Amino acid sequence: MSKNPTALIIGTGVGGLSAAIALENIGWSVQLFEKSDGLRTTGSGLSVMSNASAAMKKLLGIDLDLKSYGAEIHNFEIRHKSGILLKRLPMQEISNQQGAPCICISREKLQQSLLNHLGDTSMIFGKRAVGYVETTDGIQLNFDDGTVYHGDILVGADGFYSSIRESIGTESIIQEAGYICWLALVKYSHPQITQGYVVHYWGSGKRIGIIDIGNGWVYWWGTANMSPYEAKSWQGTNKDIAEFYSSWPDLVLDIILSTDSTSIITVDAKDRTFPETWTKGRVTLLGDAAHPMLTSLGQGAGLSIEDAAVLGYVLRNTDDYTEALKRYEVIRQPRARAIVNASRALSEIEQYDSLVPRLKRDMGMLFASQKTIRDKLKESLLFNDIIVQDNYNTKNIY
Repeated sequence: MSKNPTALIIGTGVGGLSAAIALENIGWSVQLFEKSDGLRTTGSGLSVMSNASAAMKKLLGIDLDLKSYGAEIHNFEIRHKSGILLKRLPMQEISNQQGAPCICISREKLQQSLLNHLGDTSMIFGKRAVGYVETTDGIQLNFDDGTVYHGDILVGADGFYSSIRESIGTESIIQEAGYICWLALVKYSHPQITQGYVVHYWGSGKRIGIIDIGNGWVYWWGTANMSPYEAKSWQGTNKDIAEFYSSWPDLVLDIILSTDSTSIITVDAKDRTFPETWTKGRVTLLGDAAHPMLTSLGQGAGLSIEDAAVLGYVLRNTDDYTEALKRYEVIRQPRARAIVNASRALSEIEQYDSLVPRLKRDMGMLFASQKTIRDKLKESLLFNDIIVQDNYNTKNIY
């Protein structure tokens, strides 16, 4: 087996950087390619649930130490738009059980954390991949400027519009969700926002989340049902957004109006049909390229990190990279598919705008037992390394 096999990774987002960390950890050389001129350092916030850190720790012994960069969730509330508390979610209880925290963090801080775990990984910017050729002993990766790079495997971590997914010929059709998302970070203080506080308010075809991410910074997001065309062409201000929540709690209106309009990111909500194939020979997909999903479970980043951990795990101590990548796909697809489907289903429920479905949703949350809520949350928050190891060690699983 080659002492220093090389992985070519397209994309420097959460998935790409995590994959580089995992593969460096097992002794691989890594080259990262990014079509932009540099690392993206701006953006909103996100959650990295406990399953992500647990996967890296259990499979590869890597401690991401995200608590040093964001805020651990201590209190997660679901509230009606009137302010009535529907449920407190046992996030910290599950995190403690797993020995890994659920962290809310800005994209910039998460990027800093991941970069601090990288060694001498080569990052090459302004490079747009246009295709690859698989040879008998590796991959030839071609770019639009005529340059060519060679490696042992190719990992497409290039997101929702992945060119590598297209190159391997797997289909994934865009599915519009029918609502807009507003995302923002703001320096903000309020008595309700205690350390590690998360609150989601549910209304009629609208939601808003307000999340402590540490050091006085708050991440908030809002949604409202509208056509994909309206969502894509939105040009409103913070005042226009606040009008959607005119009868909601003062905290909601105040934090929106305290945010400069120019710092609010607008996104039309969408996902894709689940790609049936992630891997072709020495090429595989990871993160949003493999399983683009809606955000309702907050698992986009977490599953990308899980992917990276499993990829590193299956590539340890082998020189049969084709078999290892196929094994990675077989191990990862059932869990990824389940979370993609659950995220889509929850999104539809959360965006209900008809009276009867909304009443059933809200009453269901209010009267659900803590055991029911806990068991449901565990499906996504607990990373089962035993299943991964059993699948890895079982022959002919595909």
